[in-house]
Amino acid sequence: MMINNRLKKVGDLVEAESSFLDIGCDHAFLDIYLARKKDGNFKKIVASDNKEGPLKQAKKNIEMYQLQNKIELRLGEGLDIYTEDIDTIIISGMGGRNMIGIIKNHLEAVKTIKTMILSPNNYQSDVKRFLVSIGYQVKEEHLVKEGKIIYQVLKFVKGKKKYTKKEFFFGPLLLEKKGNLFNEYYQRELKSREILLTLLPKNYYLRRWKVKKEIKLLKEELR
Repeated sequence: MMINNRLKKVGDLVEAESSFLDIGCDHAFLDIYLARKKDGNFKKIVASDNKEGPLKQAKKNIEMYQLQNKIELRLGEGLDIYTEDIDTIIISGMGGRNMIGIIKNHLEAVKTIKTMILSPNNYQSDVKRFLVSIGYQVKEEHLVKEGKIIYQVLKFVKGKKKYTKKEFFFGPLLLEKKGNLFNEYYQRELKSREILLTLLPKNYYLRRWKVKKEIKLLKEELR
């Protein structure tokens, strides 16, 4: 099973012998990839989606690799189908605020979920702030390039830790590692904010103030 760089990085962060739920599994490519890993020994693999179409295709793909007894399919919205035997949650390829909403609607589940592996398409800083506010810390942060797009892949584990505004914005571990991909990613973020500032109406005082602050922060870090 060939999967893209982003999904491979997500999969590589899943710990052996864990029981995980892949929310929004689409065609279950990630779950099939993990089920076929020799060193996985996962206790439970659950692939879920809120649409019947993708789940039907996921079922066909799972059957093609004869993994029916290794991967369980569930139809449902977000964490509605969560059960207490799950210790790891995976959500990839979704907006950051949607991810926050999914978790916020099921805070009771946080008591037994030890690990969350998330790859939000946007609002990554908001995701980090929220996860830290409910008792998680950043365990791993990675930048992955797929074509022309650079994604963040994040792993959170239970634990309390404080982060500065700068660490939330850039990512505490990404700030430590930096490198070429870091510079490329945040140069793009700088450019997008500079363009946004020219488009925002003058009377959007608060929004313009926030964007200006972010531009200043980016320029200081990238100089």
